[in-house]
Amino acid sequence: MIVDAIISILFGLRYLFAYNDLSYNKIATQSPIYRRISEYEANNALDRNITTCMRTQAIGLSSTDNSMWWKVDLGGLYNVYRITIMFKSYEEQPELRQRGRFAGFSLYISTSNERMNSTLCYKDGPQLPPLSFTTLCIGYGRYVIFYNERMPGVSYPSDYQLRNLYTELCEVIVQGCYKHNVYGADCNVPCPRKNNTCHIHNGTCLECNPGWTGPFCSNKCVDGRYGQNCLNTCTSHCKYNNVCNHFTGQCEGGCDVGWTGSFCEKACVQSFGENCQHPCRQHCYNKECDRFNGTCLTGCTHGFHGQKCNKVFSHRAINESLTVIPTLINIDHKSTYNEFDQYMPRMLQVTI
Repeated sequence: MIVDAIISILFGLRYLFAYNDLSYNKIATQSPIYRRISEYEANNALDRNITTCMRTQAIGLSSTDNSMWWKVDLGGLYNVYRITIMFKSYEEQPELRQRGRFAGFSLYISTSNERMNSTLCYKDGPQLPPLSFTTLCIGYGRYVIFYNERMPGVSYPSDYQLRNLYTELCEVIVQGCYKHNVYGADCNVPCPRKNNTCHIHNGTCLECNPGWTGPFCSNKCVDGRYGQNCLNTCTSHCKYNNVCNHFTGQCEGGCDVGWTGSFCEKACVQSFGENCQHPCRQHCYNKECDRFNGTCLTGCTHGFHGQKCNKVFSHRAINESLTVIPTLINIDHKSTYNEFDQYMPRMLQVTI
């Protein structure tokens, strides 16, 4: 009678609701492995036969292992809505004992194969779970993981079984939508934002495209913010203090004076002005100049002077002065222009 009732419930869950059965006949794994694995293999929980169940080796305070896991690979990334579990029921054993074995379990949805990188969607307790269990477990992923443990030193509710915990799952039904970017019981309502996965029940977005936010990803990032979940701050070096693109973060109108780069994050090097479009004067020493106004920073090459090293000395003035300046400053005619340049303001200058 109990088995017939469970089969009736199972049949109803498969056909009363229109959500797709994502886990039927998929690949499952488990640990620790039961010694008679051929009889209790992990895939038994996915064959939709209530009389065949998976089983792991016992865990608990008197066992070698203190934790167990069972996982199903759905074969692709899907939008999950609900999980139903049929635990093993023994008519000849007290029901509370079985429920106490399964108590405290967790359900995870993951895009990876590791529980630690998964999203917890259900945590059982402190009441004992029913042997026919259903919960909403909304998420997006490829793997569904069942996990339980009995750790030394942890205080558990009095009804929890602490020793010889054999995990026996007869059926695990993961329901959701095979189609991407849809929601609703019939998996036929497009998500509000194109190419976005949304909440499988109400259509709210699980994640927005960069530059958008809000329950339905309909709100642009506020001025000064951009990117995924609008978490990034625009640079302060966009031209005319314009805000950056809410999607890319780039300054669409160009960069302010002294800055360049896709995000206007790079200071000018050997250049100056808006977008660093003007090269430093060729006669600036090492071509180094102020990135804002072009003023040479480390002096000029021989024969040039001025803030931008755009002025040259008159050859006539230099020749006439060569006979005078050495006497005044006690240097000979072989002195270098570096020694000589500091006296050039006395000479006739020509601007080029």
